[in-house]
Amino acid sequence: MGKKNKKKDISGVVYSTNQNYDYSYDDELEEETPAPNEQNLRIVLDRKKGGKVVTAIIDFVGTTEDLKDLGKQLKTYCGVGGTVKEGEILIQGDFRDKILDLLIEKGYKAKKKGG
Repeated sequence: MGKKNKKKDISGVVYSTNQNYDYSYDDELEEETPAPNEQNLRIVLDRKKGGKVVTAIIDFVGTTEDLKDLGKQLKTYCGVGGTVKEGEILIQGDFRDKILDLLIEKGYKAKKKGG
């Protein structure tokens, strides 16, 4: 398999005859991550395909990199797998209480959502 080309994605324009056209890049729109005490995270228990239970952390505001870093910390802390996609962190299994304790310890405003 070849290496992936890591050029910036140009938004929608393939070719322009205008010599003064300035391309807009998709990654310029990302918000800066606020401090942990300014985040209002929600911890939700969810069921995915096949009845598998996952703990979802939603309502994160900030960059994709910071979200991935937090996801990695949570997966390591719980000792399980998971993923970060579509702006939320999914941790395999029911770890709501454990994740809530860690997030509060790190200074995040977090609470469980739902039953």
